[in-house]
Amino acid sequence: MIARTVTVIAALTLREALRKRVVWALVGLTVLLLALSGWGFAELANAQSSTGQLTSGQERLAASQVLNLVMFGMSLIAALGTAFLAGPTLGGEIESGVAHAMLARPIRRTSVLAGKWLGLALFGSAYIAVAGLAQFLVVKATADYWPPQPALALALLSLQTIVLLTLALLLSTLISPLASGIVAVGLFGATWVAGVVGGIGAVLDNDAVARIGDISRVLLPTDGLWRGAMHAIQDPTSLLQFGRAGEGFPFLSPTGITGLYLAWVVLWVMAVGLVCATSFARRDL
Repeated sequence: MIARTVTVIAALTLREALRKRVVWALVGLTVLLLALSGWGFAELANAQSSTGQLTSGQERLAASQVLNLVMFGMSLIAALGTAFLAGPTLGGEIESGVAHAMLARPIRRTSVLAGKWLGLALFGSAYIAVAGLAQFLVVKATADYWPPQPALALALLSLQTIVLLTLALLLSTLISPLASGIVAVGLFGATWVAGVVGGIGAVLDNDAVARIGDISRVLLPTDGLWRGAMHAIQDPTSLLQFGRAGEGFPFLSPTGITGLYLAWVVLWVMAVGLVCATSFARRDL
């Protein structure tokens, strides 16, 4: 019974999300990004064919680094869309009274929360899979570059989206829907900046500054997952070309994702989800 309720609410959440204007903005931004990246990669290939100044290895390196930049833009679009869908989905229904009418029936709050989380997780993962694969195909067609581990990269970006939507759902039980989206995206950006600062600290052998990135990736795992995705996308020779200075480059990841870190991400999602469920259960409707 509970599983069926969760499934029904997930389907309704997914259907409702597809009707929102945020989704159309998400689609528009994605199409624009794909078009601009396709033009950029085509120009990169044309410049190489006309001048011949780059070796094939250097061309792959350039393509992989630009692809990392483009995929960061895509992850940012996914973060914006997820955060501003998650807030109104739960917090908006609480403010409008829809949640009160729904929960007046014999439906548990945890079932409603789990269904909404599942629906948004499916939406975010599907977006990453479709948009990411489309981007890889664009790069392959224009610059003849294919990431070494495309499936792993898309899986980590999907997990990044799930982390952010879990945080946004928690915030929506505490503050207004709009504020929850703003705070979630702000924390996403702040964690990425902290990761860049930590990389610079590692290059400069400043342990205190380098620790900033490590701590931020534990508190909010979005940047750690992003760096794992970058490592799966970039050309394997990137680190050899940049040397140790690559640790401070924002679109280069010297190490891949570890099983221990993935375990922490799963525990983080479960812990934040539990806090979210507790907050939602105690909130007056």
